[in-house]
Amino acid sequence: MQSLFSGVYKDKTVLVTGHTGFKGSWLVYWLKEMGANVVGYSLEAPTTPNHIELLDLDMISVIGDIRDLDKLNETFQIHMPEIVFHLAAQPLVRFSYENPIETYETNVMGTLKVFEACRKANVKAIVNITSDKAYENKEWIWGYRENDPMGGYDPYSSSKGCADLLANSYRNSYFNTYDYKQTHNTLLASCRAGNVIGGGDWAQDRLMTDIMLSVSKGKKVTIRNPHATRPWQHVLEPLSGYLQVGQKLLEEKVEFGEAWNFGPSDEGSITVEEVVKNVKKHWDTIDYEINKDPNQMHEANLLKLDCSKAHIQLKWKDVWNSNTTFEKTVKWYKSFYENNKIILTQKDLEAYVNDARARNIEWTK
Repeated sequence: MQSLFSGVYKDKTVLVTGHTGFKGSWLVYWLKEMGANVVGYSLEAPTTPNHIELLDLDMISVIGDIRDLDKLNETFQIHMPEIVFHLAAQPLVRFSYENPIETYETNVMGTLKVFEACRKANVKAIVNITSDKAYENKEWIWGYRENDPMGGYDPYSSSKGCADLLANSYRNSYFNTYDYKQTHNTLLASCRAGNVIGGGDWAQDRLMTDIMLSVSKGKKVTIRNPHATRPWQHVLEPLSGYLQVGQKLLEEKVEFGEAWNFGPSDEGSITVEEVVKNVKKHWDTIDYEINKDPNQMHEANLLKLDCSKAHIQLKWKDVWNSNTTFEKTVKWYKSFYENNKIILTQKDLEAYVNDARARNIEWTK
């Protein structure tokens, strides 16, 4: 495992904001497996149960708010990370409608303060994670490219668009690649990914979580937007992209200090109702009903990413098709609820890496 990404993460000090969240917990687990010295900075885990506590990793975990610049600066000065993966965010659309101020304060001002802490600590590389929802969504049938405009209908999506614009401003103003190694030593990249699923996510108002919680209690799951089409992918897919971008930045390859999309091939973009029918194949007691409330909050119906840039320039590829993604996810939760402990996180990571090696994917070399 330590040889992945050219072995660049072994013995590196890596700071991950949002490590107590779903994606963050998988990322710190993978980094630990590769021999990195991992520092997490985040609020307390948002749910019970939660993946990070179940993993019980040997790592430094700082409980703090990214809006607290003094605590951020203190953490950076103590641990001096070489690379920062910024995942901490308010990640939920429906919550953002109810709490817009907290959403913008966290996703915009919090990101600003993380960048300032990185700048003060002279961090070598920053991988800023936003969302596919950062794009101005026109419900196109084709995918959005990295140079398409930022936007956002709901407060969450808008806040992520703002965070991406902020990253671009910092890249131009403070971390400009033309001035690299002259006025600064930092490279900044932004990564946008579609709907991510996998074991260990218990956040509210997420489709897969809602399905798994409902079936574990013997209840029907209510789905809000059955015809909405999303690019579904396993959590390890975008993480491999983030890690590959981070590798390039640590290798001082300035051309990778840009924006990047990570999403599944077209067959991974399917409707919400099709997702429920697919996961039912792997847990036959799953049942569902459709919420027909005409007054429910707006959510985009169609959203896709064009990942050609990552395919061509990074030589990044997705590893698992949608069937494998849904199967791995359902089996993770089924195993957890049957055994009351996590068994499949390590096995899923090992299987993913082995399948990537079998496909001769760049980051496995």
